[in-house]
Parts: sequence; C-alpha cells; structure tokens
Amino acid sequence: MIPFWRLSAYYFFYFAFIGAFAPYFTLYLQSLAFAAADIAVLMSLMQVMRIVAPNLWGLIADRAGRRVAIVRISAVASLAGFCGFFVTDSFIGIFVAMALMSFFWSAALPLVEGLTFDHLEGSMGRYGKIRSWGSIGFIVAVMAIGYALDVVAERNLLWMTASILAGIVLCALVIPEAAKPPPAARPAGLLAILRRREVQALLSACFLMSAAHGALYVFYSIHLVDAGYSKGLVGWMWTLGVLAEIAVFVAMPQMLKAFSLRSILAFSFACAVLRFLVIGWAVDSPALLAAAQLMHGATFGAYHAAAIAAIHRWFPGRAQSRGQALYGSLSFGAGGMLGGLVSGVLWDPLGAAWTFTLGSGFALAGLLLILAGLPRSGPGFAEDGGKA
Repeated sequence: MIPFWRLSAYYFFYFAFIGAFAPYFTLYLQSLAFAAADIAVLMSLMQVMRIVAPNLWGLIADRAGRRVAIVRISAVASLAGFCGFFVTDSFIGIFVAMALMSFFWSAALPLVEGLTFDHLEGSMGRYGKIRSWGSIGFIVAVMAIGYALDVVAERNLLWMTASILAGIVLCALVIPEAAKPPPAARPAGLLAILRRREVQALLSACFLMSAAHGALYVFYSIHLVDAGYSKGLVGWMWTLGVLAEIAVFVAMPQMLKAFSLRSILAFSFACAVLRFLVIGWAVDSPALLAAAQLMHGATFGAYHAAAIAAIHRWFPGRAQSRGQALYGSLSFGAGGMLGGLVSGVLWDPLGAAWTFTLGSGFALAGLLLILAGLPRSGPGFAEDGGKA
C-alpha cells in the first residue's frame, strides 16, 4: 500500500518550514541590523550545504540502503542546530547555527523524493497529489506567520519555526522504507550518465534557474516591505505563487499527456525571464506583482516536476539517490548560492530593479541551454505529446 498520508504529512511540514524561514528569516536578520551583504552570506549557507550534504548522505544511503534512518537523523539534528538561534544574535553565532542546521536539513529532501517515487513506482500523477501537500504547508506557514509578524516582534519567528521543525521530526519517525526497484540488466555508472549531453544540459539549466531565483528567496520580502507593503500582504504574495504551484502539480498528469518535458521546461524558463523583470521594475503595481507571482506555477512547479521526472528516468537503480542529490546540490545548492551571493553584492549599489534583471538573465541563459541541449525526441522528450 502507498503511505499517501504519511508522505504527504512530511511534505506538509518540510515545506511549511520553508514558508516560515525563506520569506521571513531575512526580516529577522534585518531586525538585528545586519547589512544586505551579511544577510546574503547567512542565507546562502543554506545553498552551500545543499551542495555538500545531499551528495554525502545520498552516497551513504545508496551504499547502506537505509534512507529512512538518515531522514530521521537529519530531522532531529536540524532541529538541534536551529536551537542555536535562540542563544545568539552575533554574526558568527548565527553563522555557526545556520551551518549546522542547514547541513542536516538539506540531506533529507532528495532521499524523500527517491522514497516517494519508489513507493509510487515512478507515477508522476500520484507524485503531484502528494507533493501538493508541501505547497499547502508552505501556504499555511507563510500566511499565518506573515499576519503574526505584523503584531509581534520578529524574534517570535524562532519559536514558530522551531515548532514546524518538531513536526518534521514526528513525520520522519513514521515514514516507511520503500522497496528498491530491481536493477537494470546493465546499470549505467554515474560517470557514464553524466557524460550524456542531455543530462549535462538539464543540470546546467537547473543551476541557472536556481541562480535566477536567488534575489527572490533572499530579498523579495525586504523588497516589498521597503516599497511600503505590509507583512500580511507579503504573505499573500508568497501564497499566490504557491497556489499557482499547487494548481500545476494537480494538473501535471494532463500536462504530461499534452506536452513533452522539453516543452514544459522551455516554457518554465521563458516565464522566469519575464517574471523577474516584472518583480524588479514593477514593484509599485500590485496587479503586476500578483501576475509575476502566478508565474511561480511555471518557474518552480512545472519546472521542478519535469526536472525530477527526467532525473528519475536518467538515474536508475542504485544511482537514484545520488541523481536526486546531484540535482538538488547543483540547482538549489550551487545555483541558489550564486544567485543569493550575487544579489547581496548588487542590492545596495545597483538597487532591486537591476538585481532582479540579472536573475532574468540567468533564466534566459538556462532557456537557451534547454532549447539547444535537450532532444526533440526520445523517452520523455518527444514533441508528439503523451510520451512523457
């Protein structure tokens, strides 16, 4: 039987943590009088650890065959690391706490993604239904905390976020291990997979897509608050994007029947080019900002679902955990780190508009890679629809 609700609950709390942390922790750091560059460095630690930790834990999981045990260890250790924020407000202290928390927290998702696909036997339709609960968790957290921070001090964010991490611990304790799929007759080695042109093109494009989102995840809330919007409305803007993401996850089975993965990815990158230009240059227009947030359904929802479907197909058997970890570390890790650090350097001297324009440029480069590097035909990429 598919452990639908146990997996869904894990996704709910995992992405509720992101809904609490990503939009609002920068405001907490700003309340401690950190400069934009310092905030970017601290937030980029999350991305640095997503380069190192998933590959390390993925290798251990593939060799030991104990993915769930690692997910549980990471949940407990990330909560312990987060508790460091309660005892320090210095840059060095927060740096150390962030590094510890991020190292363990970033280990879990690639393993859970692999577990989910193994439980579902690779069915993208059912994956979308489970993954949508993560989007719901994000919405609940971002909305509740946004309104709460309009009436309480930013330091209360620590207690709210710690309670969500505790929820992750409880969910990790009930996730069951999944049976590994039978190995292929001639399983390809990791290096052989990475030599394939389409694999290189996709991973490079994913790196650029996350770099394009760097300013969004570090400075979007600050950008809107500085423009005069309330924290409650900031929460609504984040929520709007995730509602679009949920709609895409629900519609993904139909989309995969109508369009190839190549077409979905190309459309997602094109939307990212436009989205970040709008966020940077049209901050005074709530309607245009709302339209840009709706594009999150494409720039994250459709993009992520199509990308992990390709990774699951291209990294079979024992390479599965490392394939998902490599995708996460190169995209959300290295790409997110580059985007976050560059936006921190440019934010004060160039301003928000040009910083987000650079993000649009990253997305454009990724779009060109998708168009040039992914095949127009082949498993999962055929242009005749229904083959993905």
